[in-house]
Amino acid sequence: MAGTGRIHVYYGDGKGKTTAAVGAAIRGAGSGMKVLFYQFLKDNSSSERRVLEMIPLITCLPGKDRVKFFKQLSQEEKKELRRYYTKALDEIVKFCSSFDLLILDEILDAVSLNLLSEEKVFRFLEHKPQGLEIILTGHVITEEMKARGQYVTQMKKIKHPYDEGTTAREGIEY
Repeated sequence: MAGTGRIHVYYGDGKGKTTAAVGAAIRGAGSGMKVLFYQFLKDNSSSERRVLEMIPLITCLPGKDRVKFFKQLSQEEKKELRRYYTKALDEIVKFCSSFDLLILDEILDAVSLNLLSEEKVFRFLEHKPQGLEIILTGHVITEEMKARGQYVTQMKKIKHPYDEGTTAREGIEY
């Protein structure tokens, strides 16, 4: 698919960032695009992966087998996770040139939690393959990252059952 390739950013505290990215993956594959999908801060068991892995034009790269919540990580585990995500991004950079759409789910959170260098992400975005569309998701975005996006969408929570103590539900939140 020829084109300049744009950078899309879905961010904020509202539900729907990953859902929007998954929808874009399905739409892209439906139009013949080859899609590469990777999730930071999630293990390989999120419900959306089961379906995405069934679609021939979508490649889901495996992440860590078990991922704890950030608050549960020791300093050493944080250092190890930073090394892991740095290496993962290096591999994605090498691997993505044969794809039309790259989705980096929760990458903004990996950056905001200092598990991935924002400068490294910027270097990749500046030197990405010309036609590659890239979708970045996460809760927090810096002004510098916002400036790099051509499509920037903020998901804003107005009301959520979590506020009343309801935990995440399979098939809805994960």
